[in-house]
Amino acid sequence: MTLELPYPPSINNYYGHTRTGQVYIKKHGKDYRNDIFDLLREGGQTPETMQGRLYVEIDLFPPDNRKRDIDNPMKCLLDSLEKGGAYVNDAQIFKLVIEKKQKVLGGKCLVRIRSIINK
Repeated sequence: MTLELPYPPSINNYYGHTRTGQVYIKKHGKDYRNDIFDLLREGGQTPETMQGRLYVEIDLFPPDNRKRDIDNPMKCLLDSLEKGGAYVNDAQIFKLVIEKKQKVLGGKCLVRIRSIINK
């Protein structure tokens, strides 16, 4: 499975905390998850949910030249792919390769998901 997706929000913009210390997903994070859900079902097609052990490669194209940690957008992206039905649970990911690329207007990420075949 190969997907071109919008650039995900950072972990700093994904989770919020109440005054009582409870954790919740902020509006920006929920909106991103809904966008990914819609993109995976574009044209009325529901992707086949991948099963088993997975290998995921991600190319991140940030929207600007600000200094960004490569791991900050991963939680939102991987959770959104799960909620969208790309795979059952992100615990299926046994190999994850992330590469930060040059900036592009608006930002984006390219995601390739493959099954790991046991030999």
